[in-house]
Formats: sequence, structure tokens, C-alpha cells
Amino acid sequence: MQPGKLIVLTGPSGVGKGTLVKSLLDRNPQLHLSISATTRQPRSGEVDGVDYYFLTRAKFKQKIAENSLLEWAEYAGNYYGTPKEPVETKIAAGKLVLLEIELLGARAIEQTYPHALRLFILPPSIEELERRLQSRGKDSDEAIAKRLERAKIEIAASNEFDFEIVNNDFETALIEIESAIFSCQSQR
Repeated sequence: MQPGKLIVLTGPSGVGKGTLVKSLLDRNPQLHLSISATTRQPRSGEVDGVDYYFLTRAKFKQKIAENSLLEWAEYAGNYYGTPKEPVETKIAAGKLVLLEIELLGARAIEQTYPHALRLFILPPSIEELERRLQSRGKDSDEAIAKRLERAKIEIAASNEFDFEIVNNDFETALIEIESAIFSCQSQR
């Protein structure tokens, strides 16, 4: 059996990562999403163990100390990280494992999994990203301003990744992501 592959998808908040990932999983059942752990409170409708593993700060720090996370970072006052064991088990079983994580985590994965396929999702423009963030209706103007400042820093790092994909047209971006994943898969 061939070993699996780790696929890292990142980009700034509001670029459409979550929507792209949902469509990727719906269209490609051979992809397996890694569930991240976080210390943030669940949003309406989110389920522990499905959307995230919701942990206390103490439990998260314990996982850091036990080295049981592939990567972790603090973002917007909360910890986020990827539990190591489920990812390693799926890769050993020949599965394609998809991580949707932020930039610091994606950089950390490069150290632990240098052969991971790393994709960066870009907005068509900062103005469009701002419009998307505002249309979500989830954040205050101050929070949006902070996200946009962070987005500029993240976008400047996009050339560190194997592929840069602009999410201007959703279907086109989705096809480009699939092409990157499955063309690399056929080269194993």
C-alpha cells in the first residue's frame, strides 16, 4: 500500500477556505479532513469532535507538553492545533488528509511534514476580502480591521507555498485545488 499524503490549505480569514474545503470533501470522498483542536468557544451549530475538538486552555497546554500536536499556534486570543495521532494513522493507511489551518500552523507543518502539499488561497484583492469579511456579519469593524492587517502579512507569505490559488471564481478555484492535489497524487 502506498503511504498517504498530507495536504495543507491556508489563507487569510474570509478568503473562503471553509467553503472550498466543504465542496472538496463533498466532491472527493477520498479526502479526509483533519479535525483541529481549539480553545475558542463553539459557534452556533458547531459540534465537538465534528467541527473542532473544543478544549480548555489547560487541556490544550497539556497536549502541547505531551507533544501530541503536529502544529499549534495562538490566533486571535485562542489556541488552535492539529492532533497528531489521527493524522498519522490515516496517512499510514494510505489516506489523503486535508488540513485547513492558518499560516503559522502551515509553516510549522513544513518542519514536521516537509513532503506535505501546501496550498495558499488568495483573495482577488484586499478590497474584496474586506467585503467578504463584512458580509459574513460575524465581526465588529475593529475585528475586521485587525483581520485585514493580518491578511496583508499572510498574503505576503503566499510564495512560500507549493501552489497559490486565487479564489475569485469559486468553481475555478475548486478545480485548481483538485488539480494540484490529484496531479501531485499521481506522481507518488
